[in-house]
Amino acid sequence: MKRQVVAASLGVAALLSGAAGARGQGAGRPTSAVQPAYQTLVEHGFRPALIYDAEGFADLSGGARRGATYLGNLNLLLTLDMERLANWRGATVFLDGLAIHGGRPSRFAGDAQGVSSIEAAQEWTLEEAWIQQNLFSNRFSALVGLYDVNSEFYHLHAADLFLNASFGMGPELSQSGKGGPSVFPHTAVGARFEVKPLAGVVLRGAVLDGVPVERPTGRDVFAKADGLFIVSEAAFLYRPTPPERPQRPHRFLLGREAQLPPYEAKLAVGMWHYTASFDDLVRTRGNGTPLTHQGSSGAYVIGDAIVYENELGRRLRVFGQIGLGDSRVNRFGFYTGGGVDLAGWIPGRKQDEIGFGMAAAHNGSPFIEQRRQTGQRVDRSELTLELAYRSRINSWLNIQPDLQYVFNPNTDPRVANALVCLLRIEVAF
Repeated sequence: MKRQVVAASLGVAALLSGAAGARGQGAGRPTSAVQPAYQTLVEHGFRPALIYDAEGFADLSGGARRGATYLGNLNLLLTLDMERLANWRGATVFLDGLAIHGGRPSRFAGDAQGVSSIEAAQEWTLEEAWIQQNLFSNRFSALVGLYDVNSEFYHLHAADLFLNASFGMGPELSQSGKGGPSVFPHTAVGARFEVKPLAGVVLRGAVLDGVPVERPTGRDVFAKADGLFIVSEAAFLYRPTPPERPQRPHRFLLGREAQLPPYEAKLAVGMWHYTASFDDLVRTRGNGTPLTHQGSSGAYVIGDAIVYENELGRRLRVFGQIGLGDSRVNRFGFYTGGGVDLAGWIPGRKQDEIGFGMAAAHNGSPFIEQRRQTGQRVDRSELTLELAYRSRINSWLNIQPDLQYVFNPNTDPRVANALVCLLRIEVAF
């Protein structure tokens, strides 16, 4: 599988190699023979893209077991500008085919949060397929289809640097519900609506199938007992100057970076709710069956800001995350995270970034009681410290070494603290 995916990525990369220069990211003019063909596609409304994330992982000490593995994600993306294709103003169609292969780092680290944001079971799937309509000078937007809520909800630019999964979406939400929310790698069908009533204010909400899984019989959309997953967010952004160029309608880096317009500060408050029924982790009825709760809810507050920037391009950005889960039916009742991201501090490497982050997942009291009833010892929290460095080699290549130290992996006192390292290489055309 790994050999096939790499071969496919190299083949498509060759076909799309001219696309890198077209992104306007400071690269020289492409010399590839396919560039005229690519430009013709773009002019007619077709924008193909390829992203391949390759990641090497090693558990240096502690954790569930020592060892190393390799994993990777291949995304084949196609954006259709419907105004150029069919004179349909304000409409965009997006398709994202995803191939996952390789090992599972958390089986070595033994952690619960996920030391790698691209880790998942091996599969080929259609991760996203949606159509979006913008109206009223882009002040209103409606989207329908297979949709990854983390591309817009619970998203901070400063946290994009880090590889631990919790910096993309806290575990109180990412590990909630019957199959998790609609995020990588399994997305659900639904609709997202967005309104911009004032400059710097974005109100968005989404309603999706409550269980984003592909069953043996195929995708059973809105199956009985799935319920709905509903999420809303109010974001307040500070943008002193308009972006230099329009942003693409979707993320560039896999996992969390959504290519949203740049900002200098952001504060967002979100709420989420599942409408399905869930069993209580501890409480039971008189006959011994679990007590059932109708619905499950939570909330989060996230924010980041540039707190220092000088004329040399050096920038310091800080961020924080707080998430409240439903501890009655889910493991994690609370999450806290945060960190710093520095850019332009290395001489001669103005676009390189280095950051330090902390992510703490806190078990709810019902989960701790459930484990104790079965005779298992459990700690309250798992804390991960991460040191990340991303080097932008050119417009189509990023290299990122990463070091993480996990305290209380999986909140299991029998598992030693883990020191792990990762090296992610991202190729994007």
